[in-house]
Amino acid sequence: MITNDDMDLVFHALAHKTRRCILDLVRDQPGQGVGELAKAFDVSRIAIMNHLKVLEEAGLLVSQKDGRTRRLYLNAMPIQAIHERWIDAYSDYWADRLSFIKHAAEGVAQSNTQHKEDSSDD
Repeated sequence: MITNDDMDLVFHALAHKTRRCILDLVRDQPGQGVGELAKAFDVSRIAIMNHLKVLEEAGLLVSQKDGRTRRLYLNAMPIQAIHERWIDAYSDYWADRLSFIKHAAEGVAQSNTQHKEDSSDD
């Protein structure tokens, strides 16, 4: 189960547009090397390495050494875990509330229709 600390790491990692872009690139080209990835950005390789560190600490990236190259792979499980623990809980909460509002509105509409029918009989 994902902890609050784990979620903090994931949300922090996803908060930066460069890191989100890195995840998109790695998703689209799994196994690409760090050097190849770094070419896609107009920042230093050290800056990219710092972003990769944050993503790996959050569990969103997995790197595998292949000779002198570090191959990068997306790990979407932390995002899925947040979805299951947090987003689904809020979705259930709001689904219940919306269902209550729908039934209340239907009751009011039915009451108004009945009232108009009673008034027209006079």
